Amino acid sequence: MSSCEVNFDGLVGPTHNYGGLAVGNVAAAENALAESHPREAALQGLAKMKRIGDLGIRQGVLPPQDRPALSMLRKLGFTGDDASIISQAAAVAPGLLRACCSASSMWAANAATISPSTDTHDNRVHITPANLPSQFHRSIEPPVTAAILRRIFSDERYFAHHDPLPPNLYCADEGAANHMRLCRDHGEAGLEIFVFGRSANLKLVKPVKFPARQTLEASEAISRLHKLQYGRAMFVQQNPDAVDAGAFHNDVLAVSNCNVLFYHEGAFLNGHEMEENITRWCDYPVNFIRASEFDISMAEAVRTYLFNSQIISLPGGGMMILAPSECQESGSAKTLLERVIEDTANPITRVEYVNLRQSMRNGGGPACLRLRVVLTEPELTSVSRNSRVILDQSLYDDLKAWIERHYRDRISPGDLSDPSLLRESRAALDELTNMLSLGPIYEFQKL
Repeated sequence: MSSCEVNFDGLVGPTHNYGGLAVGNVAAAENALAESHPREAALQGLAKMKRIGDLGIRQGVLPPQDRPALSMLRKLGFTGDDASIISQAAAVAPGLLRACCSASSMWAANAATISPSTDTHDNRVHITPANLPSQFHRSIEPPVTAAILRRIFSDERYFAHHDPLPPNLYCADEGAANHMRLCRDHGEAGLEIFVFGRSANLKLVKPVKFPARQTLEASEAISRLHKLQYGRAMFVQQNPDAVDAGAFHNDVLAVSNCNVLFYHEGAFLNGHEMEENITRWCDYPVNFIRASEFDISMAEAVRTYLFNSQIISLPGGGMMILAPSECQESGSAKTLLERVIEDTANPITRVEYVNLRQSMRNGGGPACLRLRVVLTEPELTSVSRNSRVILDQSLYDDLKAWIERHYRDRISPGDLSDPSLLRESRAALDELTNMLSLGPIYEFQKL
């Protein structure tokens, strides 16, 4: 049965701000407390989705979460009406308020891990939302993420939903940002590669500067829950030096698509052994594009998010790379990309650059913004029948007008204490859920 890969991108939320919240995320730390531009950020992300769609590739949309997260502030002891809670938090715990205003759900690569039906025993798509316990502002997301995914992928004939793993550091799961898949073609069974940074049971080499986020135990649990066919899961350790360099997720230094794996030599603890294991497993040729420290330093790779590019299978054949514009301005990144597309030994034939500076300043590139979902035609039809989340010209026009109507031009840290920001954001989200035919998915819509 024919299948296609759909990229579901997270819409940037109305409270997009630079809170400097993510430990180990170099860009987020460098831009902490700077003024943000939510409207520009959302339009940049939407333009990237439109660019993918114009290539003839199916593109989906995931709505942002309700922020500020007042339910969490109430759980942490703040009382009164909405305005009072925001005012109290701003006065005594401004860092907490920033965390509860984070628009981090925009990085949909952390939303979930998804296995296509061709890889699973019951021939259904299996979905496990990430629990994200390593960062407080992201640990708030899983319940709403799960509700959104259950609403979009609602047909039980095709989709199997699992609860997020228990929210603790033993089962720490950061989603598809630490998950890669190799295959001959999207519609064929593949090899799912789970990349972990630490283990609760094994004595592994650990990072020194920043904590590793993904655990081996979480990756193993997801492979079991997803009922992966025998031999279709591989577990690879992230290089601790990569974590310390700012590669807090695997997708900062590695990206795959079908039979291509593009990565920095410092991404994995033992990249050569990984290549040998993959070669033994796959009955088709795999293109390993390994960049050396000489080609591009790990620090420059993290700064430019070169490996957080998207590799895309083009409808007419071949592949292209969609890279952040920072790579175009980097001598080593641009030279490496030009060499990749000139090399006829791999199927990548072109590179395009995209401006995502608002996301990049918070530590998220093109691949961070998307959740990859391989769907058969009946599976995709069920999604389109039950919601309006697959991008077309009409939806693009509606979303663009919606952003321009509801989003602020700029937000400074002090603006987060403004109660009207909550009212503006909720009005926008209420309209959005109707536009996407999702129904009431937020707590405030159910009151």
